[in-house]
Amino acid sequence: MSLSQLNTRLGAFASEFGAFLDRQFSVEPADGEIARPKRLLEAMRYAALAGGKRLRPFLVVETAALFFVPRNSALMTGAALECVHCYSLAHDDLPAMDNDDMRRGRPTLHKAFDDATAILAGDSLLTFAFDLLARPQTHPDATVRVLLIGELARSAGLGGMAGGQMLDLAAEGRFGKSAIDESGVLTLQRMKTGALLRFAAVAGGILGQADTKQAAALSRYGEALGAAFQIADDLLDVEGDAATIGKAVGKDATSGKATLVGLLGVEGARGRLSKYVAEAHEALAPFGKAGETLRLAADYAAARKR
Repeated sequence: MSLSQLNTRLGAFASEFGAFLDRQFSVEPADGEIARPKRLLEAMRYAALAGGKRLRPFLVVETAALFFVPRNSALMTGAALECVHCYSLAHDDLPAMDNDDMRRGRPTLHKAFDDATAILAGDSLLTFAFDLLARPQTHPDATVRVLLIGELARSAGLGGMAGGQMLDLAAEGRFGKSAIDESGVLTLQRMKTGALLRFAAVAGGILGQADTKQAAALSRYGEALGAAFQIADDLLDVEGDAATIGKAVGKDATSGKATLVGLLGVEGARGRLSKYVAEAHEALAPFGKAGETLRLAADYAAARKR
């Protein structure tokens, strides 16, 4: 398979996954819910069904396929992860955070609705993620579901994505003067971006009840891919086109964000990007040819233009 073929496969998956995710946001309340307020549901749908690459749920499905996990189980887990990802974008775009007006080529959630609705929609997407993971459709074994819930909670919270966002704000000088070195940037990015991508890689192993060696390999793969993804994102902010990317560019330098591109320069960052992609490839060695799609996914994350 080539990168071009993978891109086609990602497009087909995005359509399949979008339809699957759409079905989770039905008007009718689920068991135990009282009602689904129309405006809140519309805002959640706006945030979650806006398209995008769907790379994270794709990784869940592909890692789960290594263990022959039923596709519906992987899609449920991918849907939970995508809800967390979309919540984070809705909150990051708010005026109090990154203050962005455009996301995926259209107004951000708080611009399309309002700040309060965007906050509540983000809160609801986050909690809905754990609702999805707790359902028997995700996996018949309750122990597996608890492991997934715990792993996603750690990836999304204090010691993961949310903590990384706080470090990012601090590095911008929001709370007073702050200097951050390369080690600090790496920690920040492992948490803010890398934690959810690592979850995408390890979730399939949890669903498939991987052995210790396999689980460790997927964890290493997810960490390397997450690091590569973030550098590619930072390079796009420097070199990308807003019309292609679907959001403003050049904001990292303007806002004083801490990035490896800022510390190492473009060429230095590209060298580090190649290193992380190689590490992602090496991590998949225990899976042999079965890991080929995941190897290409690492190449795709590094080479993407949006």
